[in-house]
Amino acid sequence: MKSMLLRGLAPLSQNPTPLTYADIPKPTPAAGEVLIRVTACGVCHTELDEIEGRTPPPRLPVVLGHQVVGNLESIGLPMAQKQAPGLQKGQRVGVAWIASTCGECDFCRSGQENLCVQFKATGRDVDGGYAEYMTVRADFVHPIPAAFSDAEAAPLLCAGAIGYRSLRLSNLRDGQSLGLMGFGGSNHLVLKIINYQFPNTKVFVFSRNAEEREFALSLGAAWAGEINGVPPEALDAVIDTTPVWGPDLEALKRLKPGGRLVINAIRKQETDKQLLTTLDYPSQLWMEKEIKSVANVTRADVREFLQLAAEANLKPEFQEYDLKDANQALLEMKQGRIRGAKVLRISPS
Repeated sequence: MKSMLLRGLAPLSQNPTPLTYADIPKPTPAAGEVLIRVTACGVCHTELDEIEGRTPPPRLPVVLGHQVVGNLESIGLPMAQKQAPGLQKGQRVGVAWIASTCGECDFCRSGQENLCVQFKATGRDVDGGYAEYMTVRADFVHPIPAAFSDAEAAPLLCAGAIGYRSLRLSNLRDGQSLGLMGFGGSNHLVLKIINYQFPNTKVFVFSRNAEEREFALSLGAAWAGEINGVPPEALDAVIDTTPVWGPDLEALKRLKPGGRLVINAIRKQETDKQLLTTLDYPSQLWMEKEIKSVANVTRADVREFLQLAAEANLKPEFQEYDLKDANQALLEMKQGRIRGAKVLRISPS
């Protein structure tokens, strides 16, 4: 089958084409797994983090991709049917970042399976969706609502779901003010959620990219400015999706007393961490301001968000690329050339 394969880690500045268009064996589902014929896969900033070595190291070689939409090719052994009753051959399903957990630890039993120490990530610990086929545990697939095309559904599985989790962790209430640091695949969906769930909330967008700022205003943001811009009012919460530390220091300055900064990033770049030594406690952290990180997603996050998105007719803005053009999509993301999400079209041969 055709795939885009990652064989080694390096910054894109050194290797702008890290993925190889390669024929690899079609996978066979193990006990408890299903085989999916992939039709679309979202491109996520986390894949840049994997390629450039900012995440826990992926298994190499590996097929990236964790915003996967496709059709069930085979259900596998009776064990898979027992783990996920109701699945049918030909059914359209999605796969998110969460590929499996132990199911037995305190975190898993308390609804925090995203923190399980045996958490396995799609496209990092197991092969993902930058390929014509993939296998996954049957109980970690998600039915896709009929309201979405394959390309529309793909970004909802990570960009949307992690944005949904970030918003919940912000403790925001309708009528309070929200800041968004960065405006790519995830935060543009957060703004759409706000428009639906919190109609009295004003959203203030911070971005280094003028096109992203214009995009945010077109989707209903109350204000859009530079990362170090000063919005018309102080903020109750900020969600940061950027890969660097500078925006977090700016966000803390903009928070009201008791406000919360939610950092939606798997890693931050090491090159600018010295900025943290400039943190001014009285102006940036005192008055009971909080910093909260987001780690992974749970299956409940994905399924709740898919239901919400279908109810709200919430659809992502996206650009499509052929599978073989995955390197181009990643390079554009690295260069900040983002308008919504990026999705690979995959047509199995």
